[in-house]
Amino acid sequence: MRIKIKKTYSFAFWCTAIITAFLIAVLLFVGWVFGKPLDFEIILSIIFIQFVFTFFTIQTRVEIFIYSRIKKIYEEVKLFNLGNLKKSSVTTDMESFSAEVKKFAEQKQIEIAALREREIYRREFLGNVSHELKTPIFTIQGYLLTLLDGAIDDDVIREKYLHRATKGVERLVAIVKDLDLISKLESNELHLDKEQFNLIELIQGIFDQLEMRSSMRGVNLVFDKPYDVPLLINADKERIEQVLTNLIVNSLKYGKIGGTTIVTIESYGHEKVLVKIADNGEGIKEEHLPRLFERFYRVDKSRSRAQGGSGLGLSIVKHIIEAHDENILVKSEFKKGSEFSFTLKKVK
Repeated sequence: MRIKIKKTYSFAFWCTAIITAFLIAVLLFVGWVFGKPLDFEIILSIIFIQFVFTFFTIQTRVEIFIYSRIKKIYEEVKLFNLGNLKKSSVTTDMESFSAEVKKFAEQKQIEIAALREREIYRREFLGNVSHELKTPIFTIQGYLLTLLDGAIDDDVIREKYLHRATKGVERLVAIVKDLDLISKLESNELHLDKEQFNLIELIQGIFDQLEMRSSMRGVNLVFDKPYDVPLLINADKERIEQVLTNLIVNSLKYGKIGGTTIVTIESYGHEKVLVKIADNGEGIKEEHLPRLFERFYRVDKSRSRAQGGSGLGLSIVKHIIEAHDENILVKSEFKKGSEFSFTLKKVK
C-alpha cells in the first residue's frame, strides 16, 4: 500500500536538506580555514538539531501561510461556509481545493448563464405585459375622450362607444385575473379542490358550450370513438375544465376552417389517463415549441391578437396541470396540425 505524504512535508524536507547541505559545507569550510576540523560528533549533533528545527519551522510557516491565503479566498468569494474550513485539509490537500475551486467556477458560470437567460425573459415579459395592457387602455381612453369631446350627446355613438370601452375593460380584467392566477399557481398559494368526476361528461359539456363557436368556423368537435362508460378522474374539476376549454378554444382559433378537433382518451399506465386534443390546422413551427407555454408568448403576434385572448392561456394550462403533479406535452407539424396532451389520475 502506497503511503501518501503531505506535499508540504515534501517541500519542507527538501528545503531543509538544501539548508543542511549548505551548513555542512560552511562547517567544513570553517574547519579548513582555521586548520582545525570540528569533531564529527559535534558536527552531527549540530546538523541534527538544525535539520529538525528547520524542518518544523518551514512546515509550520508554510501551513500558516497557505491557510491564511486560502481563508482570505474563502472570505472574498464566499466559496464555502468558514465553519467548514479545516486548517489541516486545506493546507495538505491542495489538489482537492483546486478541484473545489474549479467546481465552484463551473457552477458560477452556469448561474451566470441562467441569470442572463432570466434577464432576457424578464425584459421580454415586461415588454409583453406593457403591450398587452397598453392596447386596451389606449382603446378605452380613445373612446372616453371622444365622448367627452361632445360625442356623448349623440345617443347612437354614446351607446356604441361605451359598449366598446366596456369590452376593453373586460379584457383588462381578464389579463389581471390570469396574471393573478399564474402568480398563485407559481407560489403554490392556489388550493386545488380535488374531487371525483366523469371526464367524458365534462368534455361533452364543453363541446355543447362551444357548439355555436365551432359551427361559425365549420369545425367539428368530436371524440375519437364512443365513450359509453363513465371515466372517473380525481382532480380539481373547475381547473381541469379551464384547461380543456382553453385547449379546445385554441384548436378552434388556429385550426383549419371546416376542419376537425378530436379528443382522445387513452390509458397511461395503471393509475392515469392521457387526454389528447388534436386538430388539423396550421400547426406550429418547431422553433416555437420550446417557448410555447411562456407567458404572453405568441407564435404569430398579429394573428394571435386579432383572435383575441390575453396571451396567458397556455401558461395557465401548464401551471394547472403541473399543480396536479401531472405533465403536458405538445406535438405539432407546420401546416398539418397540433396535438396537446396531458395526464390525469383516474379513480381506482
